[in-house]
Amino acid sequence: MRTISMKSNLKFLAIVASIGLFLQSCSSDDDSIIALSVPEITNFEYGEGSSHSTEQVAYKGSDIHLEAEIIAEATVSSITLSIHSHDVELAEGEVEWEFEQVFTDADYMVINPTFHEHVDVPSNIPSGEYHIELLVIDALGNSTEVEGHIEIMDTITLSNFSIDSSVARGEDFHAEFMILAVNGIHSITVDIHAHGLDLAEDEQEWDFETEYLEGYHEETEVEFHQHIDVPATAPAGEYHMLFTVEDEDGNTKAYETHIDITA
Repeated sequence: MRTISMKSNLKFLAIVASIGLFLQSCSSDDDSIIALSVPEITNFEYGEGSSHSTEQVAYKGSDIHLEAEIIAEATVSSITLSIHSHDVELAEGEVEWEFEQVFTDADYMVINPTFHEHVDVPSNIPSGEYHIELLVIDALGNSTEVEGHIEIMDTITLSNFSIDSSVARGEDFHAEFMILAVNGIHSITVDIHAHGLDLAEDEQEWDFETEYLEGYHEETEVEFHQHIDVPATAPAGEYHMLFTVEDEDGNTKAYETHIDITA
């Protein structure tokens, strides 16, 4: 009887061991599935396209360079890139910009692809902070996402204006401001004119238009500083002034203001 009991116990222990091995095998399979479940996105970088910059800045009318390493043991099925802004104000002539594209190129539909794209930035969108999202989905339906922000700026920026608001005819007035031109300055044009002013005796209509190159041409950051003579024969009244900066790529940035010419 004891022999039979021992055999029964050994048989029971063998069954328990088999179940344990089976469960361990299932657990290993589950671990393998978990390891394949979520792709990873690493080394996500983006910036100004022409220089492949990693500084998170781009310029209107240029492009954005984006790159990322994707660790995906299951084949990638799609990569979605979206770019949008929040609470940017539209200036005259500007439009809202939202970008979204799903990439299913053969080069990306593999295990462990490298994502590398250039996205054109329209020239007529508001400058400001934009949100970037990169979404990767694999063949098992698992997904992962990274996000960040990029500052989109004008190719020409004008700031720190100091321009006289009035001047006596026969005198001069000064105008100065800072210019940042990523592509280099081609020229600066100043246009001054009035409308509908009555001419008194010995007065002559005055229109001023001059292009400034010396000291500014091809500079990327410079202070515009000039003194402009007003003829003694100019009629008194309000004059419109337009300062226009053109860069080497043909982009322009203008600033408008007024000046009162007094007798």
